[in-house]
Formats: sequence, C-alpha cells, structure tokens
Amino acid sequence: MSEHHAVPAAHDGAAGDGHATMSIEAAGDEDLEAITRIYNQSVVAGGASADLHEQTREERQAWLSSHEPREHYPVVVIRMGGEVVAFASLSRFHPRAGYDHDAELSYYVDRGKRGCGLGRALVTWGIEAARARGFTKIIGVIFADNAASVALMKRFSFIRYGVLPEGSRDSQGVLHDVSYWYRALEASV
Repeated sequence: MSEHHAVPAAHDGAAGDGHATMSIEAAGDEDLEAITRIYNQSVVAGGASADLHEQTREERQAWLSSHEPREHYPVVVIRMGGEVVAFASLSRFHPRAGYDHDAELSYYVDRGKRGCGLGRALVTWGIEAARARGFTKIIGVIFADNAASVALMKRFSFIRYGVLPEGSRDSQGVLHDVSYWYRALEASV
C-alpha cells in the first residue's frame, strides 16, 4: 500500500501566502537523519518522549526497521519544500498477538514548524491509514501535560481511557503522568 498524499499546509512558517504544499510520503532510509533530528528535539526539550538520551542514527534505524511488515505498520514523513519537517508511524500496540487489531499512533513535528497544522495532518493520516489496514482501534500514549497532543486527541474524538500517575520520566528528570487515548475505527468502505 503506497503512502503519498499532497495537501495544502495551513501555514508553512515562511513569508508569503501561507499556502505551501506539503506531502505525506512513506519514510525511507534517506529520511533517517531528519527523523533522528526531529525526534531528538523532543527528547532534549523534555515533555514529549520517555527516552532519556538523544537517539543515534542506528537506534532510529532499528526503530524504523521494527515497523514490519511495513505495509501494515507504516512510517511516513511530511515534506515541505523538499525538507522533512515531521514524521509519524503506526506501530504494534503490544507484542502479544491478541492486541494485533490495535495500532499505536506516534507523531513528531520539527520545533520550527509546530502550530502549522502538521500534527493535525499526521493524526488525520494515522486514522485513515489504520482504518485502511483493518485496525479496529488507534491508540495514543502521551504525557498528560502535553497540551498540544491532548488537544489533538480531543479534536479527533479520541477518548482518554486511563492515566498512569508519574508513569514516565523525561530527559530533564521530570516525572509525567502518562495518558492513554483511543479512537474506535469503523471499517473502511
């Protein structure tokens, strides 16, 4: 199943008319540097990742390779002006086979492009991609104080089904409550 969508960006962060085109495309090895850079922005800043140290290219390669089969567990990037500015993935929610009907959505946006609608585009992509692959639920696992991601979950009618108090520490040593969200998916028509 090919991933490629061209959609108008709400704002591209540059001067002009604000109607830059972004494309959502399947991620490849050539995107690893950008994926690693964007992910590490969240690790270093704290508040959005449970990784305590910046990830190496090799660690991100292992993460990318873990999405197998790729047709079922895709990883995509958003390109604007040829530059990777965000990425997302559908992953196994749990290694036990009884959970195989659920997919976990993760997404990260370059700090210079936040607030431009890229998170909305990636959540929209995730819902559509999960539905097309026959998943019955899409799940988000986020720090409960991550206001932007909480707002996205609410905007897309995800239901918070649990909170693990002080469930994770970030790279800054801050303990965060971890919130669990899901959205039931109707069958693809």
